[in-house]
Amino acid sequence: MALDRRLEVLAVCGVGMGSSLMLKMTAEDALRSLDVDARVENTDISTARGMSPDVVIGQGMHTAEIGDLAPVVITVTDFLDRDGLEKRLREAFTAQGWL
Repeated sequence: MALDRRLEVLAVCGVGMGSSLMLKMTAEDALRSLDVDARVENTDISTARGMSPDVVIGQGMHTAEIGDLAPVVITVTDFLDRDGLEKRLREAFTAQGWL
C-alpha cells in the first residue's frame, strides 16, 4: 500500500543550521530518486521534539534522543551519502508499506 499523502521529513542536528541543512539537501535528492512526495525541513533537536513528522533523519546522538518521535528514524554518519540514505529510506519505507 503506497502512501497517498506528502511525507513530513525532519533533518535534525544540534543547532538546526549547518549539518541539518546539508542533510536536508541530501534527503531531498534521495527522496526524489525514490519518487516519494515529501517536504523536508531542517531543524534543531529541541524544536523537533514538538513536531509530528513521518521521518526523522540525523546523527545517532540526536536520533537516540527522539527515536520515538516518528515511525521512521534514520541514523546517518555521512550527511552527503545520497546513495546510502536512499537505500536506508527504501528499506524503511518498504517495511512501513509506503513503497
